[in-house]
Amino acid sequence: MSRVKWILALAGVAALAVPALAAELGKGEGEVDIIAWPGYIERGETDKNYDWVTEFEKKTSCKVNVKTASTSDEMVALMNEGGYDLVTASGDASLRLVAGKRVQEVDTSLIPSWKTVDERLQNAPWHTVDGKHYGVPYQWGPNVLMYNSDVFKDAPKSWGVVFEEQKLPDGKSNKGRIQAYDGAIYIADAALYLMSKKPELGIKDPYELNEDQYKAALDLLRQQHTLIQRYWHDANVQVDDFKNEGVVASGSWPFQVNLMQADKKPIASTIPAEGATGWADTTMMAAEAAHPNCAYMWLEHSLEPKLQGDVAAWFGSLPAVPAACKASTLLTDTGCQTNGYDNFSKIKFWKTPISKCTTQSTCVPYYRWVTDYIAVIGGR
Repeated sequence: MSRVKWILALAGVAALAVPALAAELGKGEGEVDIIAWPGYIERGETDKNYDWVTEFEKKTSCKVNVKTASTSDEMVALMNEGGYDLVTASGDASLRLVAGKRVQEVDTSLIPSWKTVDERLQNAPWHTVDGKHYGVPYQWGPNVLMYNSDVFKDAPKSWGVVFEEQKLPDGKSNKGRIQAYDGAIYIADAALYLMSKKPELGIKDPYELNEDQYKAALDLLRQQHTLIQRYWHDANVQVDDFKNEGVVASGSWPFQVNLMQADKKPIASTIPAEGATGWADTTMMAAEAAHPNCAYMWLEHSLEPKLQGDVAAWFGSLPAVPAACKASTLLTDTGCQTNGYDNFSKIKFWKTPISKCTTQSTCVPYYRWVTDYIAVIGGR
């Protein structure tokens, strides 16, 4: 049985809805409603140099309406509510959306720039099901360890700095000075750390955990709970906490690192020895999109090399279109290298945990991750 059929069974869905693909693109409907990660769709309001919406609106007469979401679970909830055309879904949400019939297959013939997408992403399992594409790759990158460079003169070598109580280089404990991500998929970060810390557990994939491995990850997270200043999900709140609340280390996105470095704050980031989890985001179209023509126009626009490079420069991510590495003056010719373009194989990309896994006979499914992580955050 295929991976998606197991997800369908887990979700209690009998079969995929397969909308008929359009033969040709029609006239725009006047607007398009998009759910996106913070910083993914900019119109120059934060910085006039970063604007890939205004030109699109002028060219297509499709007004872009954006609803930002801070976690994959929030994105799935919003898509379940309906009223949106597109969503920039990460791998821990994308197959859930396919299985729940919330997104539709995209007709790549209506997206001329599809052929320019990075070959490593074109048929990625988080958006490709039985040979059908349920979205268009957008950006990818690692979850980095962000740290205060006044406290850490050298980059921390291990994720242990956020998982285990210890004295930091300034002589003070890390207790009350670190953060963790407020999303169940963060259990994988604990599992990734344990792959190196406790190899006897036999973890081969941080998203595929048997009962013993899963218990070990939860035990580590309960231990971490005593050290946490805040479980973050709002990127701007995390930035404020690093600036004003004494937080000195946390898993984060390059987006926050870039914001604080631009503000001349003593912030840096690293990928520790254990590696990193990460995200490869796909723009997916709602099964019942009210503005499909404008949505297809945006999907094509989203692959424009300069846009791809500008997004990567703003967010600190990597473009889904390799040509973008040389097409954006904001990213510069060395931006892709700086952001880790060659680290693709080292990243454990987010994916939805399911019971029928590939590295062992059975694994703990995602619904338990959600329930148990809520308990961890609540101190239980």
